[in-house]
Amino acid sequence: MAVVVVAGAGATVAGATGANAVSATAELTGLRRTTFDNGLTVVSEYMPQVRSVALGAWVRSASVHEARADMGVSHMLEHLVFKGTERRGPREIALALESLGGSLDAWTSREHTSFQARVLDEHLPQAADVLADLLFSPTLRSRDLDLERKVVLEEISMVEDAPDDIVFELHNELMWGDHPLGYSILGTRDSVSALSLDAVRALHDRAYRPEHIVVSAAGHVEHDALVDALLATGWDQVARGAAARAVMPATIRPARGERRHVERDVAQSHVVLGAGAIPYGDPRRYVFALLASVLGGGMSSRLFQRVREERGLAYSIYAFHQHYRETGMHGVYFATSPEQVNEAIEAVHGELRDLATHGLPATELAIGKGQLKGQLTLSLESPGSRLYRAAATELYGEPFRSLDLVLAEIDAITETDVSGLAAEMFQPDDMSVLILGPAAAP
Repeated sequence: MAVVVVAGAGATVAGATGANAVSATAELTGLRRTTFDNGLTVVSEYMPQVRSVALGAWVRSASVHEARADMGVSHMLEHLVFKGTERRGPREIALALESLGGSLDAWTSREHTSFQARVLDEHLPQAADVLADLLFSPTLRSRDLDLERKVVLEEISMVEDAPDDIVFELHNELMWGDHPLGYSILGTRDSVSALSLDAVRALHDRAYRPEHIVVSAAGHVEHDALVDALLATGWDQVARGAAARAVMPATIRPARGERRHVERDVAQSHVVLGAGAIPYGDPRRYVFALLASVLGGGMSSRLFQRVREERGLAYSIYAFHQHYRETGMHGVYFATSPEQVNEAIEAVHGELRDLATHGLPATELAIGKGQLKGQLTLSLESPGSRLYRAAATELYGEPFRSLDLVLAEIDAITETDVSGLAAEMFQPDDMSVLILGPAAAP
């Protein structure tokens, strides 16, 4: 049975099966959801003002579900599906959507592996067909693994040659230790070199099953048309798997107040300060985003103004945050000359301490709200951003809310909300520091 739900409408239509799946008679805008008999979940948001469609599939398995010996296997599988399927070789895969002016991409994160296409609305069936082919029918041959292993090792080298990339990998290790959140998504040279085809195929057999996949679409596509395209390209014909959904190991408490210096022969010292944060589903997520934006979200942010404009200690400095299902992390990145590292860290600590102690005054809170609302509104003019938002309703169990409701939630943030979260999460002594650069000055 296929069930279609219109978010916010309070209507559910059940009783349609297979290609006869129907939608509730409600407005086309808003989130709509269908569950196929084989467990595949499909969500979409209609954007009548555009002529394109963003279509994506999220597999609920990635680096956080890996054993240390198989570190990088999720990323390797993401690469290998592009080496050929039962119906297409690698060039045919590349041409399938590019020849139509569209694009095809994939990435592996900590918690999910995602495959995405962007096409004109008239080419939705082709995009659905290509994604189904990649997900469910890759050939996964030994010779392709040998070839792609070399490519991934070059990718690892590329990251190692970029200090502003590798410093985040090293900081993750410092933060999470032996927990898979501290693993490299790419894997290590040793783990990638040792990956077997059996391990790759076992992952595909376990995780690339419809009940572990969320399909999301946004753009000029009505939900019924999306369901029809998926049915026509065989998404409903893929059998369920025998394995349960992958579960992240119990989250350990992240490191607090650690400091590590990794020597590297580069001109600057690259520095990441970071600490634990709230998970994705925490209702204070927008409060956190507001604080991070005020702290280091742009040229008007406290860190940019204090560290760069007033003291000239760095060219680039910014705050970042990442929310996972069970936990999160946030921090600050900057690069500076080795002799200025401690001065710059203390300047960052000063801003963190001020936030944790005093929160935000009313005027700065108002500016932060305006900035966050503007960024969110502008981002949601893109089908790609709406694609992610729709997928998150399933991946994280997040209720779908209209943009107006989210903006109202941001408007309702109080000084007390901000000061409470800042005091809990932005204490400088909780920040673990990773410095990548020349030897420390005596």
